[in-house]
Amino acid sequence: MADQKTVKFIITRQDTPDSATYTEEFEVPYRPNMNVISALMYIRSNPVNAKGEKTTPVTWDMNCLEEVCGACSMVINGKPRQSCSALVDQLEQPIRLAPMSTFPIVRDLQIDRSRMFDSLKRVKAWIPIDGTYDLGPGPRMPEKKRQWAYELSKCMTCGVCLESCPNVNSGSNFIGPAPLSQVRLFNAHPTGEMHRGERLDAIMGDGGIANCGNSQNCVQSCPKGIPLTTSIASLNRATSIQAFKNFFGSDSI
Repeated sequence: MADQKTVKFIITRQDTPDSATYTEEFEVPYRPNMNVISALMYIRSNPVNAKGEKTTPVTWDMNCLEEVCGACSMVINGKPRQSCSALVDQLEQPIRLAPMSTFPIVRDLQIDRSRMFDSLKRVKAWIPIDGTYDLGPGPRMPEKKRQWAYELSKCMTCGVCLESCPNVNSGSNFIGPAPLSQVRLFNAHPTGEMHRGERLDAIMGDGGIANCGNSQNCVQSCPKGIPLTTSIASLNRATSIQAFKNFFGSDSI
């Protein structure tokens, strides 16, 4: 009987948030159409490295397993992406897995994406609705606007665009492309537009849109193909107009 085909993984590990990183190799039995998550599940149930030594199971985040939640983001062969949609057959071996370094590491491949959610709070990325009763159907949007707004709404806060952006680093407090794009999305909504000025003021400050270097890595790496650079260009124009309004005091919207 021929030896079973295996897939080699080299995983960057870290036991605690403050400990040093190290790599560990694993060999996983090959199965057709397997993805990176299924390989990690095998390692979790059989925590034995390539040397035959028993080790601790690898820690990582996952949820929906269908590229909707954004939780399973990691760096696979040097590229940030979703591990649930990364098929082993399409990856160069050995497959190298590492956590996204832009975010604080909890353990192994698990990261803390709190900075993204804090940025969404900063830019008021929601539609305010008053009242505890049924307000009925909301105002309608023109179909042309609805189509591009729907593309922006696909953002799953996965953090891939922040990982690929050279301006998001330890020496910068740039909020990143994803929260900026959400400003454009909620400002396009007929009800969300009521807080347009507040959102624009939020991104005109430190760490806002002025920190974007227009490298366009974000739009190349986004797993949902969201036109992030188009949103940033639109916001550049909107913030310029808002700056004049603020200066002359002509409009508080």
